[in-house]
Amino acid sequence: MMFGQKKSKAWRNLECVYRRFKDTQMRDLFAADRMRGERYSLKLENMLLDYSKNRINDTVMQALFALAEERGVRDKIKAMFGGQKINQTENRAVLHVALRKQDNEPIYVDGHDVMPQIRNVLNKMRDFSEAVRLGTFTGYTGKKLTNIVNIGIGGSDLGPFMATEALRPYWAKDIKCYFISNIDGTACAEVLNKLDPETTLFIVASKTFTTIETLTNAHTCRHWLTDALGEHAVSKHFVALSTNKAEVEKFGINSDNMFEFWDFVGGRYSMWSAIGLIICIAVGYKNFERMLQGAYAMDKHFATADFAHNIPVILALLGIWYNNFYNIHRYAVIPYDQYLQYLPNYLQQLDMESNGKSITLDNEPVDYATGPVLFGGAGTDVQHSFFQLLHQGTGIVPVDFIIPAISHNEIGNHHPILISNILAQGEALMHGKTEKEASAELEKAGKSKSEIARLKKYKSFSGNRPSNTIIFKKIDPFALGQLIAMYEHKVFVQGVIWNIDSFDQFGVELGKQMALNILPEIEGTAFGVEHDSSTTGLINYIKKIRK
Repeated sequence: MMFGQKKSKAWRNLECVYRRFKDTQMRDLFAADRMRGERYSLKLENMLLDYSKNRINDTVMQALFALAEERGVRDKIKAMFGGQKINQTENRAVLHVALRKQDNEPIYVDGHDVMPQIRNVLNKMRDFSEAVRLGTFTGYTGKKLTNIVNIGIGGSDLGPFMATEALRPYWAKDIKCYFISNIDGTACAEVLNKLDPETTLFIVASKTFTTIETLTNAHTCRHWLTDALGEHAVSKHFVALSTNKAEVEKFGINSDNMFEFWDFVGGRYSMWSAIGLIICIAVGYKNFERMLQGAYAMDKHFATADFAHNIPVILALLGIWYNNFYNIHRYAVIPYDQYLQYLPNYLQQLDMESNGKSITLDNEPVDYATGPVLFGGAGTDVQHSFFQLLHQGTGIVPVDFIIPAISHNEIGNHHPILISNILAQGEALMHGKTEKEASAELEKAGKSKSEIARLKKYKSFSGNRPSNTIIFKKIDPFALGQLIAMYEHKVFVQGVIWNIDSFDQFGVELGKQMALNILPEIEGTAFGVEHDSSTTGLINYIKKIRK
């Protein structure tokens, strides 16, 4: 890894540590230290992180902490919380932390305290969400709005969708929430088919109010509504999360029902802002506020804890250790909680859009691995899909396991079985099973010597596969806030160490720009645009079929 023209001192030291340590077996580390599980665990509020099942010892961790110090992680944390423009490529501050700030201290951007405007929007969200929930803000015909539809894409969809589903136990009994993001007309049609125009509220989430996917879906929903209730109904059934007042009013939305957010809030960090309006309506503002408080608790911990006791920093450094020294460029997030089933989808954007970069902040090509590939799903379902690869595949996949100690639905012995599964998976990945152990197991099962010789290799597991276990008392709004803020800060720290801008997303734009060139050709309104032979052939083939 290059910083400037040569490897840094801390990086060279880590390479030496890696060469000495790389073949160490975790089962031997546990055998040598009966307190290892306790020593490599941290608590915050009702959250526990056990990171003992990693290929680390004190020497490794001290070398990683030295790297964080050398890369200026402390100063970058202060810069972010202080409102400095750490998004260098777009010359913007990065202040999602301000959105959940609970104290009265100001945060200045360009000499202006941003906290009053943030609180004004939060108050507006509180008042509007309660009016919808209580039925004092009604639809055009006077009926209560009980079907809430969020129309957005990317950060305007993934965060609110994940959080709303995660907090489903807290929904108002008469509220139903829907999300439309995909430009595929099926996504829009399938939602509209379930709705009654008189009881439906649409939330259009687009900062510029020009996002093609979002506005296409919004106009389709508008036509559906006006066909049923007329043009005058639009202002009673649509609200906007935007800054473009002119376009919002042109659409027919009352600007009093436009909720602002700011350039210092990136899309994938925006669920704490007005983008979270649907969360407020679904669970109530008090629960939304508890989510902000949970995130703030993690923010305070991240900003003040020393690195050796700092949960996001430790998770970030473990990721660096595997990504850049073991050359493991992937990891899995497995929540053992059905309400968190969409967490991996959300984290994919958070991590891969933030750190999927190949140019440094010094405007030089990156010559080392940056953002890893993230995948996941809800346990125990995924145990029967890709866990075979996790246990016996040729590639190592570090895993984050997440579970509440108490379920929202304590039915029979379901949750004890779920808990036993998550704990067994972590232990199995770490411990594995030797050929000798497999042979003894087969012998006990009554297998012949020839059968044992044939099967023992298939039945053995290499083990030494790392995982973290994150336990909450319960997945409530506060815990969800902690969890999401933890991953936000983890991703940020890794971006600092890799010397990249974690807050732009120019890679999202090229394909969208080219799609705008192809669209007129598909619609038959443009001719003569040059493409490669493959793209031209595909365009012509599709046009022929669509005729």
